[in-house]
Amino acid sequence: MPTKAKSPPKRTASKSERRIQLIDATIRCIASHGLSDTTTSLVASEAGLSQGIINLHFKSKEKLLLATLEHVVDEYKSLWEKMYAQAGPSTEEKLLALVGVDFHPSVCERDKLAVWFAFWSESKARPTYRKLCADRDREYDRLINRLCASLVVEGGYALDPVQVANALTAMTEGLWLDMLVNSREMSRQQAKQTTLAYLTHVFPDHIKQPQLERKTA
Repeated sequence: MPTKAKSPPKRTASKSERRIQLIDATIRCIASHGLSDTTTSLVASEAGLSQGIINLHFKSKEKLLLATLEHVVDEYKSLWEKMYAQAGPSTEEKLLALVGVDFHPSVCERDKLAVWFAFWSESKARPTYRKLCADRDREYDRLINRLCASLVVEGGYALDPVQVANALTAMTEGLWLDMLVNSREMSRQQAKQTTLAYLTHVFPDHIKQPQLERKTA
């Protein structure tokens, strides 16, 4: 399949549009070249803009990378807050809504997954990255823990809700990695079904076995 040609940048783009354009180009560069090999020159070329535009909007590579991480964190947070608010009133509906977010097309898009893992791998050495990733994880994990605890009480399950929530989070992140490095074998739909099968086993009175999709040749 031929590669889709990138549209030329608008000459009259607003400041916010230009920032998003550069962040999107940075995401693609990180996914293709890694965090350390992503340069402002590479990003400018990917965006079809001059390197001076990057300096104008972000001042440095580090600030551009930080803005990119903030963007994907905020995008993820906005999505799960929206889906959680729109979910049905029951605890299981809210939990399933969050699972749906973790396997949403905009979250499981390959370049985004590559960016998440790139920043995670640097978070121990970069306090700023670590804080952003930790803030994202802390709020979301607190909500997952609360929902699992509620289901344990509602169903009278002999389970430790913290262990259930930790296993769910670990499973999700492991499936993200599998989708990133083994996309031909692990699709977004299969990853979601795997997670739902786990929840069906843990909370059988609340979450039903998903209909498995057959893998086509």
